[in-house]
Amino acid sequence: MTDWITDLVETMGYAGIVLLMFLENVFPPIPSEVIMPLAGFGAADGRYSLPLVIAAGLAGTLLGALFWYMIARRIGDERLRRWADRHGRWITLSGDDIARIERWFCRHGTWAVPLAHLIPGLRTLISIPAGIFAMPPARFLLLSALGAGVWTAALAIAGYLLAERFEGVETWVGPVSTAIMAALFAYYVWRVIRFKPGGAS
Repeated sequence: MTDWITDLVETMGYAGIVLLMFLENVFPPIPSEVIMPLAGFGAADGRYSLPLVIAAGLAGTLLGALFWYMIARRIGDERLRRWADRHGRWITLSGDDIARIERWFCRHGTWAVPLAHLIPGLRTLISIPAGIFAMPPARFLLLSALGAGVWTAALAIAGYLLAERFEGVETWVGPVSTAIMAALFAYYVWRVIRFKPGGAS
């Protein structure tokens, strides 16, 4: 996958970074831990501007976040509750669970959205409750930009500073990201197995 990412960035430049970071948020197994350090390395050897690399990474991330937000916003909480009452096992939630999540998200969404953008897997997932529970779009994008800006800038700057050793970022961050996503998937499977209608799971 690294070779494909390298070829796309070299061919498309900043547009390639936007596209890849968009895809990373739509399809999480595409790793930002490779994309942004690689782009930062390109800035270190003069092919790109580091601020523009960070801006491109942030733009792609926000487009990806907005993609899931708009889908979730269209579904809405009422439709989700009806679906959960019929097929709740597959989202491991009942209608009562969704009501509890909504109360929690309304209280804590201000810090949950930016924090989630620092955690692999959750970067994609956090857009869904934000859309389902109708967080205002401007607020969602601002909070997403805060978290995503820190993450994309940190990875790009690491690639910039490490120069030819930028692959060291993937060596350390990549396995951690994979472990987190595997843990999230295992937790989902456990929830599916343990799910009981009526909110007891």
